[in-house]
Amino acid sequence: MSAVPPPPPLDALGVDGRPLSDDHRDPGDHRSMVLAATGLGAAVLIAVLSVLPAPFAIGGPGPTFDTLSEVDGVPLVEIEGADTYPASGELRLTTVSVARGSSSAFTLGQVLRGWAEEASYVVPEEEVFGTPDQEEVFEERSAQAWITSQESATVAALEALDRPVPAELEVAEVIETSNATGLLEPGDVIVALNGVEVPTFSALSDQLAETAPGDEVTVEYERDGARGEASFATLDDGSGGALMGLGIDPQFELPIDVTVQIDSVGGPSAGLMFSLAIMDMLTEADELDDARVAGTGTINASGDVGSIGGITMKMHGAVEAGAEYFLAPVENCGEVVGNVPEGLDVYSVDTLDDAYEAVVGIGSGDTAQLQSCS
Repeated sequence: MSAVPPPPPLDALGVDGRPLSDDHRDPGDHRSMVLAATGLGAAVLIAVLSVLPAPFAIGGPGPTFDTLSEVDGVPLVEIEGADTYPASGELRLTTVSVARGSSSAFTLGQVLRGWAEEASYVVPEEEVFGTPDQEEVFEERSAQAWITSQESATVAALEALDRPVPAELEVAEVIETSNATGLLEPGDVIVALNGVEVPTFSALSDQLAETAPGDEVTVEYERDGARGEASFATLDDGSGGALMGLGIDPQFELPIDVTVQIDSVGGPSAGLMFSLAIMDMLTEADELDDARVAGTGTINASGDVGSIGGITMKMHGAVEAGAEYFLAPVENCGEVVGNVPEGLDVYSVDTLDDAYEAVVGIGSGDTAQLQSCS
């Protein structure tokens, strides 16, 4: 951009541009010069600040990805080992984009706009990224969560379609407060609960769901090739459910291979939309019938949908991408109410079954029975 020449001094030109003699100068001109100099100094200061990196992180709507689409002829979600069927419409996963002042050349003006706009946020960098050491750990966990969410999404989708996925249920951790301490140990493989074989992760979850907090359970397990048994009382998960106090690392035997062609996304919040894409592709029915649906939410192998961050920004990103409907985790409803962009219908979901029902309802035009956050 070329520089604009500065205007002439305020006391050098008359109203018609002709020079003023000393006899015709206004006594107030000195005051004008002082005020002009002060204003110029403030303007220079603001100009300097506006091009300096700010120690803030600015978050806003990120790119969306239609999980049913192709990129350069390659499906975004590719399935091998099972018959797949063409799908119409869109199932878009949504993201949040975060820029940081220490590495991006955004200006003070961008920071101010980030504070003012509804679909963005501005916070100190450390609130998002932490210290350099914490940031490295965060990035590693985010990458791992991305991979894990894809596996969980596949398992949840298959089991929602009544295709059980066998798993070896290995104990990864016995938490300190668990009543199984001293009875079970990392490396044990759970094979039955209360006398019922549990060949899948969902079978274990279903069996535990029939147990009240404080009730005693009997776990049959394998350790070093030998079978053992341990009985202990369960814990309360805080919402009326029973916990064994064990970290379980299921080793799934997936009957299909699912490949996701996205390498610019991290974290677990795309899990729900992956599951829905897999279900859509594995079924002959055209669930969407050309509807454009976006959404977000974590998913575990049992099909439970979990809360995520940045849902307001993700809803705005969905609208920008042309989506007409949005699936939001029930736990995020408090952030949804009052923040839904114009032109977007939002439905709340608690499980993958809820979400699939919503997709079918949207595609058929029958949404009267679907749940909303309001």
